[in-house]
Order: sequence, then C-alpha cells, then structure tokens
Amino acid sequence: METITDTQRLRVAVKLKKMFGHVNPKDPPEICPIRDVMALASDKWSILIILYLGYFPVLRFNELKRKVYGISGKILSERLKSLEVDGYLSRELFPEVPIRVEYRLTDFGHSYLQKLMELTEWAEKYSNRVITNRAKHS
Repeated sequence: METITDTQRLRVAVKLKKMFGHVNPKDPPEICPIRDVMALASDKWSILIILYLGYFPVLRFNELKRKVYGISGKILSERLKSLEVDGYLSRELFPEVPIRVEYRLTDFGHSYLQKLMELTEWAEKYSNRVITNRAKHS
C-alpha cells in the first residue's frame, strides 16, 4: 500500500494556497473560475468523449454515440457543442449527401487529455480499493 509522505502533503498544501490564497472570503462562492472550466471538462460524458477522441483521432457523431455507451443523442450533441466552444475539439462539416461531420481533439484538447490520462490511470490503479471500501459500507 502506498503512503503519502509529509513532503507530498506539504507540496499539495503549497499548491492549494497558491490556487486559493487570492480568493476573497467575501466573494460569492459562485464566482469560481476553476469550477467554471472544470464543470464541462470533468463530467462523465465529456471525459469519455475526450478519451475516445484521443484513441480514435477522428470520429463521426454516430461512431461516438456507439462508443460512449449509454449517452443519448441529445446529450452527446450538447457535450460536443460545448467542448467545441471551449476549444477541446474541432468539428469539420463536409457538404455531402448525407452531410458528414467529423470531430477531433485540438492541441488544447490533447493537452487536457494528457492530464486526464494521469487521473484515469490513478482511477484504474485504485478501482479495487474503492470497490472494497464500498462493499464495507453497504
């Protein structure tokens, strides 16, 4: 079992102070740039979309819908539009019959994918621990 050292805890504390040290406690809590940026990029559907576009460099809407199991067409369409607006992916429209639309990650999307990979690797590593902990509490 891995342990967290005091040095690691200190490094995290320093980063958190840097992140939140400027926050005025009198500001309303809804003014949070971290939450604003991370809300879309970290929801379960957006994470899966970004991961699949990282693995398959170009995907069409229906291909994404098949790969992202359980997502509705409406939600997929909303997430794709939002991810495009925020710059994570690009959408290319081909004026054919039927119309073809392809999605791919931008360089910005790839930079987020790199960080996301660290988190997904951590989740994979500790998934058994989480499942065991859940079983203890059910």
